[in-house]
Amino acid sequence: MRPESLLRPSQLHIIFRPEPEGGYTASVPALPGCVTYGRTLEEVKELVKVAIAAYIESLKKHGEPIPTDDESLVTTLDRIWRNDPSLDLAN
Repeated sequence: MRPESLLRPSQLHIIFRPEPEGGYTASVPALPGCVTYGRTLEEVKELVKVAIAAYIESLKKHGEPIPTDDESLVTTLDRIWRNDPSLDLAN
């Protein structure tokens, strides 16, 4: 029997990005290619749950391990950019 942690990921990071033409894109870095779009933030949140479930089901079907972000650390460089213009990616 496989450990429960292999059956269900305990943590996956999701990046929500507003799109210039409207709506939102959601991507799951631990699941390459797991990306979806919704017209509203609420819609994309529901759609990314469906996308994650389908992705994990495919991994299970093919006997592949299910990645998680349990060991990942997430931060932002926003404060650094404000204090050091040389790190501003817009320039």
